[in-house]
Amino acid sequence: MSTEDANLVRGCLRDDAQAMRSLVDRFQADVYGLCYRLLHHSHDAEDVTQEVFIRVFRSLRRWDKGRPLRPWIMGIAVNRCRTWMKQRTRRPELVDYLQDAAAAPAADDSTELVHEIQEALAGLRWEYRTVFVLFHEQGRPYDEIALALERPVGTVKTWLHRARLEILDRLRKRGMVPEENVEPPTEIAPARGVKPP
Repeated sequence: MSTEDANLVRGCLRDDAQAMRSLVDRFQADVYGLCYRLLHHSHDAEDVTQEVFIRVFRSLRRWDKGRPLRPWIMGIAVNRCRTWMKQRTRRPELVDYLQDAAAAPAADDSTELVHEIQEALAGLRWEYRTVFVLFHEQGRPYDEIALALERPVGTVKTWLHRARLEILDRLRKRGMVPEENVEPPTEIAPARGVKPP
């Protein structure tokens, strides 16, 4: 362990706010980068990164001082990502998907993007809007949505796909999403009597 690491840990154990900030500043980019690569979702990566540092500060007293600090922290990050993936039941929201796909939107642009998505959603057919909200905002699985709407799962998938296409089309026309960056997910059930490729 480096002397710098040892001093940083001692400061954190004394509840020194400056030492805690320094520890976070020193490792945050690496932890976030790892979480993002494992989870493929910026908001999830941010949430897990916060959880990692909470866990680090809770566990510092039990940390083996003979081990280097960075691999220990990265090990916690891997474990938190694994736990997050097991516990994650919600579906990614199209808002998050589009924000990640859009070419580096500014903070003001993301608010505008959310507004545009809400406007596009309001203009959808009732069935499309209902399926979209149940799937993306409520995190309901296809079979549950199908039961709720008394429709086949294939119909639910088709409606969801069409809802996404209509929203993306509106956003492209409004210049909110570049043409080449966004491909809507293609989970469409085959038509009756047609076998999937």
